Amino acid sequence: MITPATLRRAVSAALEEDAPWGDLTSTTLLPESADATADLIARERGVFSGGEVFAASFRLTDPDVQVDLHAADGDRFEAGDALASVSGRARSLLTAERVALNFTQRMSGIATLTAAYVDAVAGTGARIADTRKTTPGLREFERHAVVSGGGGNHRRSLSDAVMAKDNHLAVLRQSGRDLATALREALSRLPHTTHVVVEVDRLDQIEAVLDGGAHTVLLDNFTLDELRAGVALIAGRATVEASGGVSLDTVRAIAETGVQVISVGALTHSARALDLGLDLRVG
Repeated sequence: MITPATLRRAVSAALEEDAPWGDLTSTTLLPESADATADLIARERGVFSGGEVFAASFRLTDPDVQVDLHAADGDRFEAGDALASVSGRARSLLTAERVALNFTQRMSGIATLTAAYVDAVAGTGARIADTRKTTPGLREFERHAVVSGGGGNHRRSLSDAVMAKDNHLAVLRQSGRDLATALREALSRLPHTTHVVVEVDRLDQIEAVLDGGAHTVLLDNFTLDELRAGVALIAGRATVEASGGVSLDTVRAIAETGVQVISVGALTHSARALDLGLDLRVG
């Protein structure tokens, strides 16, 4: 969820970055009294995300701009569809145009890619989730876009869950700590609501993780046969998550091994911005 404070802070920063001393072109060339209307038009099919961010880009530029959203976040659309319209002073519309498009194109691209992954695993019971591989400062927007596409969110930050990965386990081994014991001690100190995830890259690591009481076992870069063996070994004692080597070509087969969650960094670090345009009408 993008909070109002987060929305205002990020959009205001983007507007200041794009026009630190105003829009020189618009204020120099355009009459202050000129009004215009513009439509947000899809140039290709996709899944919409970022409607409130789009609206905020105009409203924070000029509170008098009228914004009408024709699509809700999560709606699928076709090329040529009108997703929103804005009307008001032409100077204001053109000043906010690029920021509004940058956010909406980026978020709709993430939503569209996420929906493709979700569609690919339909009927398997596996859930598609994002990762922390997000653009610094824009995580909440990108996480929101993943949800718009039908995906789920992983932990929001390092402060939200215990997630022991290969480097954590390497330090434990070097210090002579037993993994199961370390996990049990950690759980005894944590609030009972805190989720504990442990990443493994070999089948023989799983029993220690289960003995330690982890809630989720993350099978990283396992082959399909290893994933099936891991699911059988865990046997419902923890949630099974898969990561690594996930693409649209491989995700269905991964889901069919019986894992419950598939985390995909590409949703946010490799999504292509969708082609959306703002078509201006004067008069």
